[in-house]
Amino acid sequence: MRETLSPESETAPANRVEQAGAICYRMCAGRPPEVLLVASRRNGQWGIPKGHVETGESSGTAAAREALEEAGVRGIVSDVAIGSFVYTKDRGDLAYHIDVHLLEVEEMLADFPEKDSRQRQWAPLETAAREVSNPRLRELLLCLAGRTKPGQLALA
Repeated sequence: MRETLSPESETAPANRVEQAGAICYRMCAGRPPEVLLVASRRNGQWGIPKGHVETGESSGTAAAREALEEAGVRGIVSDVAIGSFVYTKDRGDLAYHIDVHLLEVEEMLADFPEKDSRQRQWAPLETAAREVSNPRLRELLLCLAGRTKPGQLALA
């Protein structure tokens, strides 16, 4: 089920940039799911790997590519986005529309393209929701944690 968390995502203005992101998670026996957060190169705030969808690329493929480039992880990505949100950068005139996919991490690499320019940290799902800077991403993480119920989303 896809849950759209922002009314802005319903429109397709000329200044809209399509992106894909991945909530990279791992399941640990006897503990809540953990989410891998990455720091923005621009401002150091915590978020998820995300970036432009290349021509001819599905959003799921783009989400997996961004997870590898920005966070150094590989895994199983959901075919269907579990949600979306829109954000702007520094009050710019571009609206970035992010389709968010789940990515179950199977491999974490020590060496990856953005290793020297990004920090990464594992956090329990609810902690991750408190740490991220984007309120729409926070809402989606809280939904996954079962704290909100916009679309009954759950890690499966």
